[in-house]
Amino acid sequence: MSKELEEDDQQLLLSVSASTHTQQDAGPPRSPLLTPSVRRAVKFLGPGFSGEVLATFVLMCFGLGADAQSTLSRGNFGHFLSVNFGWGLGVMVGCYAAGGMSGAHMNPAVSLAMAFHRRLPWKQLPVYILAQFLGSFLASALVYFVYYDAVTSFGAKEVTGENGTAGIWATYPQDFLSIGSGFLDQVVGTGLLLLGVFAIVDANNWSPGNGAKPMALGALVFAIGVSFGFNCGYAINPARDFAPRVFTAIAGWGKEVFTAGSSFWWIPIIATCLGGVMGSSLYVLLIEAHHPTASRQPLE
Repeated sequence: MSKELEEDDQQLLLSVSASTHTQQDAGPPRSPLLTPSVRRAVKFLGPGFSGEVLATFVLMCFGLGADAQSTLSRGNFGHFLSVNFGWGLGVMVGCYAAGGMSGAHMNPAVSLAMAFHRRLPWKQLPVYILAQFLGSFLASALVYFVYYDAVTSFGAKEVTGENGTAGIWATYPQDFLSIGSGFLDQVVGTGLLLLGVFAIVDANNWSPGNGAKPMALGALVFAIGVSFGFNCGYAINPARDFAPRVFTAIAGWGKEVFTAGSSFWWIPIIATCLGGVMGSSLYVLLIEAHHPTASRQPLE
């Protein structure tokens, strides 16, 4: 009798194990949201567009939210260090959200550098940039409406100065900063960003595993913030700066968002793209050139 029971137990264990493996092979159950029509619509947008919209949206929600909390509380619920944590952690979560889908560039300067070094097809570059600007703009609107009452109670919508709030969304230079120094600041900051990005994702170097890369990238942005954030807020990302700037112009801050700081608005677009190509090229020339030719794999 006991022998028969043992055989029954073994059969039960085998059936449970087989069922478990079948469920694992099938993957997680499909959400009821993923109807055939929805799947067709999302696939039409493409993984690059969808991934970049989501990743950039997530990044900007955390980063702008940290800025808003610090500014609107006049430093009582945030400070320079917490703002840098917000941006760094935003990068990390954005990478986890869409890194396996689009690469989670979240930054036109990153996408341009990837295309320049043949990590991204040139035909995909406009798609990525459009998605990044869209995600940034949507996040700007969301943060504005979440903090709408706080913005209203803070006072008039001033761009700069002691009561300036436009800096929650876009970056503005310190009063002493010249255009030339601001341009250099953004070239250096974005150059360091892309040098670090290429190093972190380089499988032929001391690259962390896929699960740890987002943490390393978030730490990289945090490091740039605490090192080069004083002059003009370390935009290092055209989508992070220009889309929110356009939003503030629409939302009531007016045209001054483009004329403030000696018309600083173009520097976080041009200087960041130049710095990104320069920083990534420095890594390729000094490090990647030493990799065996056969082992050189695209980063995307």
